[in-house]
Amino acid sequence: MDLHAQQKKTGRPTMAILTYVDEKRIFRGNQDNFIDLIRKGEEHGVLVYVMTTADFKLSGDTAVGYTYAASSKKWKRQVFPLPHVIYNRIPYRKFELLPEVQQILQTCLRHRQIHFFNPSFFNKWTLFEWLSKSKETRSVIPATQRLSPGGEEIETLLGSYPFLYLKPIRGKAGKGIMKVSRVENSSKSRMFELSIQDKTKSHISRYPSTRQLWTELGPLVGSQDYIVQQGITLSLYKQRPFDLRVLVQKNGKGAWSVAGIGARLAGKMSITTHVPRGGSIDDPAKLLAYSFGTTTAKKILIRAKKTALTVARRIESASGHILGEMSMDLGVDSDGRIWFFEANSKPMKFDEPPIRQKSLENLIQYCIHLSKLKRSAAAGDSAVSLQQLTGVRRPTPRRRR
Repeated sequence: MDLHAQQKKTGRPTMAILTYVDEKRIFRGNQDNFIDLIRKGEEHGVLVYVMTTADFKLSGDTAVGYTYAASSKKWKRQVFPLPHVIYNRIPYRKFELLPEVQQILQTCLRHRQIHFFNPSFFNKWTLFEWLSKSKETRSVIPATQRLSPGGEEIETLLGSYPFLYLKPIRGKAGKGIMKVSRVENSSKSRMFELSIQDKTKSHISRYPSTRQLWTELGPLVGSQDYIVQQGITLSLYKQRPFDLRVLVQKNGKGAWSVAGIGARLAGKMSITTHVPRGGSIDDPAKLLAYSFGTTTAKKILIRAKKTALTVARRIESASGHILGEMSMDLGVDSDGRIWFFEANSKPMKFDEPPIRQKSLENLIQYCIHLSKLKRSAAAGDSAVSLQQLTGVRRPTPRRRR
C-alpha cells in the first residue's frame, strides 16, 4: 500500500526512531528521550515507535519496533505500520560507521516514499569547509586548518593568534580537545603552553619551542584526525568564560526555527564549557547582561538566533541531505562578536524545560509536515554522499616533527 494511502486510511502520521540494537538494554540511545517523543506524538495523533538496526525492514506494509508501556514501565516489542518518517538517533559514530548500519542508512536515503532526516553525524572539518566557502557564513568562522601529520599548522597559526584549540574531527562533548598558547615569560623569551583536558581539570605544561611541543602533542594526537583553530577570547562571567548552545529545528511548516538558546559556563579549571568537562548550565541573558548590559545582551541574542538559522540553512544546503535539527555552539567574544564553533546533528537533550518542550513539539510537528509530502525522487541521488558528509577516510600514519 502507498504510504500516503495508508496515512489516509489510518489517519495517523507515523515516525520511527532509528537506533542501534543492544543485547543488554534492548537498544542504545537516550530512552527517556524516546519515551518523551512517544508521549508527545500521542498528544498530536502521531504514532511514534523505536526501530532498531536488528529489526530494520522497509519492505511490505509493516515493521517491527518498540513502544513504551507506562503502566508496567517496560518496552514492548510489536508490529507497527511502516513509518512515513524515520528519525536517525543512532547514538555513536562507531555504530554508524559499521558496514551493516551504513547499508541501512543508504536504504533509508534511497527509499522513494519514506522521509529520512539527519542521516549521519557531522564532521568538523567538512562543516568548516562548507561555511568558509559561503559569504553569508565565513565571517563567523574562526581561522581553521586541518592538522597535518607534522603539525606545521600550529606554528603558522600561533604566529597570528595568541592561542589555538585542537579538536578531534569526529569528537563529542569536548573529549580530546587541547589548547596551545604562546606566552611571554619573565626573561621575555617566548614559551609555548599546552593545556590538556582531563575530565573536569586541565593539565598544563610548557615548552621552549613548537618542535618540543610537538614531541608531546604528536603522540597524543596519534592517528586521529584533528583540526587546529584560532582561539577566541570569550566573554566572561565572574572571570569564567561562557558560550551559547542553540537548538535549531525544522517546525511544522518545514522551516528552520530556533527552539531555544542556553548557555554553558566553563568550570574553574576547564578549557571548554562542556558540562561533562566541568561546565555548568546557566541563563544566557544573565551572563550576557553581566558583560554587556541588558540592552546589548538582548541585541546579541537576536543576532545569535539569526546566525544560527543562517548557518543551519548553509549546512543543510551543502550537505545535500534532509536535516531536521542540529545544536550549535556559538561564542560571543569580548567585543560582542558572534563566532561559530560547532554543530551537532544528534543533539543531546537540553535540560532547560522550555527548550526541552519546544524541541519535542517541533519534532512531532515536523514529522506531521513530512508525512504530508510525497518524495519526488530518491534521496540517494543527492549530490553529497554519507562518506563526504562524515568526512571518513583511511587513517594515515603521523610523523613526528
